[in-house]
Amino acid sequence: MRYRLISTVVVIAFTVLSSPPAHAQWAVYDGANHVENVLIAARTLQQIDNQITSLANQAQMLVNQGRNLASLPLSALSTLQSTISQTTALLAQAQNIAYSVQSVERQYQQAYTSVSSSMSDSALFSQAQTRWQNSVGGFEDALKLQARVVGNIPSDSSAMTQLVSASQTSTGALQAAQAGNQLMALQSRQLSDIQAELAANGRATALQQARDAATEAESDAQYQHFSQHDAYVPGTVSMFGGSGN
Repeated sequence: MRYRLISTVVVIAFTVLSSPPAHAQWAVYDGANHVENVLIAARTLQQIDNQITSLANQAQMLVNQGRNLASLPLSALSTLQSTISQTTALLAQAQNIAYSVQSVERQYQQAYTSVSSSMSDSALFSQAQTRWQNSVGGFEDALKLQARVVGNIPSDSSAMTQLVSASQTSTGALQAAQAGNQLMALQSRQLSDIQAELAANGRATALQQARDAATEAESDAQYQHFSQHDAYVPGTVSMFGGSGN
């Protein structure tokens, strides 16, 4: 519409310049001045049109910036934190020998490296019972953690599907980046599950290997006890009230 108006103004100005000057009885018409005014108006209208276009571009730019700054409405952070807390709680419930350097040093010294021939049979049996309980507890802890990791798979699959969908339908750069960050957090949590499972399995295996090594020392100590007993000495036996050898 603006462009047609400008064209019309220019045509009128050209027509006025081409027409011979008219003489009126009471007023003098200045055609050149009128044309100049029309051209000024046309130029002014063009400037206004350019300003409107510039403002429209700026408005679109602000809309795009608003989309880029829009936050992602989906957050899986609380679910990830809850899952990590549950895994951490299972690790804290480790039976007999905890995941602690001080605990390992103390209890390992008591039950695995202190076996000697000077210990009584009851003490040897007590330590063997402790080692057996540690091994059984270690395998149970590993199985519990494996069950937890497997139980996380459905929720992880759901979270991954939602985050990928949110990333693909994001309206701006910020939403896409936030979806990507949450996907990376999900992967980090899955890696921590694997790390915890490896630690639990390694702990169970190490306890069993330590038990096997301690059993060898225990067998040697029991043999020493047996070899120190007095040899059998035959004696006189009385049968049926009589005497004899």
